[in-house]
Amino acid sequence: MDPDILSRPVGFLVGDIARLLRRRFERALAQTDTGLTASEARTLAFIEHYPHFRQGALAERLGVEPMTLSGVLDRLEAAGYVERRPDPGDRRAKCVVLTDAAQGVLERIHEVAIGIRAAALDGMSDEEGKLAYALLARIHDNLSSVSEPERK
Repeated sequence: MDPDILSRPVGFLVGDIARLLRRRFERALAQTDTGLTASEARTLAFIEHYPHFRQGALAERLGVEPMTLSGVLDRLEAAGYVERRPDPGDRRAKCVVLTDAAQGVLERIHEVAIGIRAAALDGMSDEEGKLAYALLARIHDNLSSVSEPERK
């Protein structure tokens, strides 16, 4: 590998891209009729992508404290979008699952996210967009396999 590539601060670039994506998402979400905060919408999306995760593992994946997630889940549960169910493997733990009522709001969240992704990929060809995603996915896989085992 070229030492010049390894000396570039990719973490800063990825972090800044994540911040910009989050800011755009917050602004766009505020203009929709979901009635959700960005944190609540993000949590629903994570639950959709990681179904039946334990509440603690979901908090870790989201990068928030368990008590912070608990408050978000309380609001989502009150709105009828999620349920906490006993983990069949450990009745002391709770798994978080989506309800059918979440599907409509998730569709609106997806519309917002797709619009932001389109803006992020503006000016790229289809091939460039696919390559960018594939490379980011490979970096994710490389880092996940080293430091973060998959959790239920």
